[in-house]
Amino acid sequence: MLTAVAQGAATDADLVAARAQMALSLGWHIVLACFGVGMPAITLLAEWRGLRTGDVHYRLLARRWARTMGVLFAVGAVSGTILSFEMGLLWPGLMGTYGEVIGLPFAMEGIAFFIEAIFLGIYLYAWDRLSPRAHLLAGVPIVVAGVVSAFFVVAANAWMQQPTGFRLDGGRITEVAPWAAMFNPATPPQTVHMILAAFMVAGFGMASVYAVAMLRGSRGRYHRLGLLLPFTVAAIVTPVQVGVGDWAAHFVADNQPVKLAAMEAVLETRRGVPLHLGGVVVDGELRYALEIPYGLSLLAHWDPNAEITGLSEVPPADRPPINPVHWAFQIMVGLGLALLALSAWAAVSRRRRRDPTRSSWFLRATAVSGVAAVLAMEAGWVVTEVGRQPWIVYGRMRTAEAVNPAPGLVYGFALVTLVYVVLTVATVYVLRRMVRDKPVPIAPQERDVSGYEVV
Repeated sequence: MLTAVAQGAATDADLVAARAQMALSLGWHIVLACFGVGMPAITLLAEWRGLRTGDVHYRLLARRWARTMGVLFAVGAVSGTILSFEMGLLWPGLMGTYGEVIGLPFAMEGIAFFIEAIFLGIYLYAWDRLSPRAHLLAGVPIVVAGVVSAFFVVAANAWMQQPTGFRLDGGRITEVAPWAAMFNPATPPQTVHMILAAFMVAGFGMASVYAVAMLRGSRGRYHRLGLLLPFTVAAIVTPVQVGVGDWAAHFVADNQPVKLAAMEAVLETRRGVPLHLGGVVVDGELRYALEIPYGLSLLAHWDPNAEITGLSEVPPADRPPINPVHWAFQIMVGLGLALLALSAWAAVSRRRRRDPTRSSWFLRATAVSGVAAVLAMEAGWVVTEVGRQPWIVYGRMRTAEAVNPAPGLVYGFALVTLVYVVLTVATVYVLRRMVRDKPVPIAPQERDVSGYEVV
C-alpha cells in the first residue's frame, strides 16, 4: 500500500473538511451534469416532432428548453471548473501518485466538453441562420458529447473502485496502461447506470415543472406536451435502469463484498442471508429491520444459500460507515421502485386510451418525481463513494493518505459553500425570470413561432 505524499499527515478536521467540500461540489454539479446529458436529447426530440408535425407547441418547447440548456451549461461549466481545481488542491496524494494512470479520461472529457460548448453555441444562435434540418443536426453533437463526457468522468471514478492498468513495483507505479485503466471492470455497469440516471433526472425533472403548472390550472396543449414528452423518455428508461441497477449490485457483490455488507447491514458472514428493509445498526446490532428470508443471498448470487461476507471479516478501520450507506441504498432503491410504479401507471393509462394528465393524483406524483429522481441519484452516489471508504483508490490508497496536508482546509470549505449558495440563488433567479417572460418567444430569430401568444 502506498504512503501519502511525503509532506506529513492531515488533521482529522482537514480530512473531514476536504471530504465535505468534495461531496458538496460533486453533489451540486452532478445535478447540472444530468440535465446536460438528458436535456439536449429531449429538446432535439421536441424539435424533431415540431418539424415532422408542424405543431407550434413542440417548436416552442424546443426553443424554451434550449434557452434553459444554455443557462445550465454555463453554470455547470463554473461548478465543473471548481471540481477540476479541487482534484489537485484537495487530493494531491491521489493525483500525484496516480495522475498518469487516470489522466486519459479527464483529458478526453475536456475534449468532449469543448465540442459540446461549440455546438451548443451554434444550436442556440443559428435558429434562423440554418435550415430546419441543418439546425436539428447541429444539436446531435451536443447529445453525443454530453453522453460521452459523462462516460469519461464516471470511468475515472470506476477506476477508483476497481484500479487496473498499472503495476506496483517497490512502491512505484510502473507499466501504466491508460486505456486498460479507463476500461476497468467497473466501467460498464457504473457508466451505464449513471447515464440512465441522468436521463431519469432530466426527464422527470422537466416533466415535474409542467405538472406543477397543470395543477395550478394551465391545462393547455403546450403544458400537456411539456409534461408528456420528457416524462415518456424517463418512463422508458426507468425499467431499464432497474435491470442495470441489478447488474451493478451483482458487480458489487462479486468485487466489493465489504461495500455490499454495508449496503445491507450484514455484520456477520453467513449463508442464506435475508434482505433487510429499513433498520439501523445500534451497538453492533441491526435493529427494527423487516427481513425477507434468503432474499439477499438470492439477489446477490442467484442462490438462496449463498454466503454473504459480513463486516466482521475486516478490521474496524477498513469498514465504511454502515448506517449512511445502508440508508442511502434503501432510499435509492425505494425511490427507484416508486418511479417505476409511476411509469407503469402512465403506461397502463395510455394502453386503456386514457389521458393520465387528467388525474390530479398523477399530476401530484409527477410534480414530485423530479425531486425523487434527484434524491435517488444522489443516494446512489453516497452508496458508491461512502461505501468505498476508507479507500480513495480501492485497496490501494486510503483517503487520509491522499488529502492535502496543508492546514486551513476548513476555511476553503466555508468559501466554496458560499460560492455554491450564490450560484444556486443566481441560477434559480435567472430561470424564474425566463419562465415569467411574456409573451414568448422574445428573440428575433424565433419568428417561426411568434404566432403563439402567451404560455
